[in-house]
Amino acid sequence: MHASRTPDERFTALPDFPFEPHYTEVAAGDGSDTRLRLHYLDEGPPDGEIVLLLHGEPSWSFLHRHMVPVLVKAGLRCIAPDLIGFGRSDKPTDRADYTYARHVEWMREALFDQLDLTGITLVCQDWGGLIGLRLVAEHPERFARVVVANTGLPTGDAKLTDAFAAWQRFSQETPTFPVGGIIAGGCRTELTPEVVAAYDAPFPDETYKAGARAFPLLVPTRPDDPAAPANRTAWEQLARFEKPVLTAFSDGDPITAGGHRAFQEKVPGAAGRHHTTIAGGGHFLQEDRGPELAAVVTEFIAANPAADTMGTAE
Repeated sequence: MHASRTPDERFTALPDFPFEPHYTEVAAGDGSDTRLRLHYLDEGPPDGEIVLLLHGEPSWSFLHRHMVPVLVKAGLRCIAPDLIGFGRSDKPTDRADYTYARHVEWMREALFDQLDLTGITLVCQDWGGLIGLRLVAEHPERFARVVVANTGLPTGDAKLTDAFAAWQRFSQETPTFPVGGIIAGGCRTELTPEVVAAYDAPFPDETYKAGARAFPLLVPTRPDDPAAPANRTAWEQLARFEKPVLTAFSDGDPITAGGHRAFQEKVPGAAGRHHTTIAGGGHFLQEDRGPELAAVVTEFIAANPAADTMGTAE
């Protein structure tokens, strides 16, 4: 497996992003001895409760820059990885190197084998949910709570939104993949040129975008998709997950509109909760309403103490 690494100078002087980089390595998963470098933010007190912020397509941990200060102020430790192929993490150059299963395993190895995180509150959006919710289902003992925001866990058994179908076509047909422009188009607020450039920073040219190009086609859209059986099994596990689960979808995302219902109806930990809708947020609600989403997370954690959640049957 061959992977590119974005030069460090691409990440200097980014707006509202003073955070120091941290790195670990994960096995490439191609049968070789190749290891891939994975970047993550680690902010807040080392002994604070862990909030795991998982981004999606085609963003990176920069997306969480307005959430981190709010969470740290509340005494929480924020871990915000860059998925392989994104941000400051290594980027395999062949699209065939990216599979759903590998993304789950890369993140599992980084978070559990390398960082040994436990008592996690997951906050997931977009592909952060497709990966993170698989980890919750497969390793429930590692998690204390879950906040689901503008994401899902598709099995290919139900038709996805027309907006997603349009996005899937665009992602494959556009001659250039304008990452910053895509994120700007998924926001309700107008992004400054500096912010758009920060989202473009990990991708000096098209050769770095194999992962971003691959992701839309890795979403299970047919019952016979290679990832469908694992996601069905994950739903079976989530149907027994009794630790606290909160949905915090935005009110302006055509991609995942209505996706909160599946979690509220199927996951025991979501039953009877005062779920929230983030007003004024588009698909990238962390960009549009980051402090508001962070406040929801801090209130959810405070209302569900770890001593109670970690003792809940799974």
